[in-house]
Amino acid sequence: MALDLTNLNLTSEATGSSPEILAGVIAFIASIMVLAIIISIGLYIYTSFVYMAIGRKAKLKTPELSWIPGVGPLIIAFKTSKMHWWPWLLLIGVLIPLVNIIAIIVFSVFVIIWQWKMLEAIKKPGWWVLLVLIPGVGTLVWLILLGVAAWGK
Repeated sequence: MALDLTNLNLTSEATGSSPEILAGVIAFIASIMVLAIIISIGLYIYTSFVYMAIGRKAKLKTPELSWIPGVGPLIIAFKTSKMHWWPWLLLIGVLIPLVNIIAIIVFSVFVIIWQWKMLEAIKKPGWWVLLVLIPGVGTLVWLILLGVAAWGK
């Protein structure tokens, strides 16, 4: 039993792999990536301004630390809450395999505690931080409430 491939039409139109389709997919992926980068930069600028305003409200010496990418807002929350420094050691645990899962969970709990105490230090309800735990809309609500905490009366 032999397979006859002589009458099989394998042109680019038949397989759907034309260069136009590939170019369209690449353009779509590139536009999504550009949009994600723009949104990320916007969120970074917004949260940096928010945490800098919170740092000023809390009368910190260096509220400009909020502009450090990744850890700036955590430093402001940590300094404002006036809590222990040792949870920062948990970040070392993130680098150790299998221990990292537990370290991330524990550090996340400390971040929530720092945020709670930070809000209380500037006379806002600490429970606002728990809204971030709501799936889907929690982060958006938290970002709005951070703006209220930073620039509200």
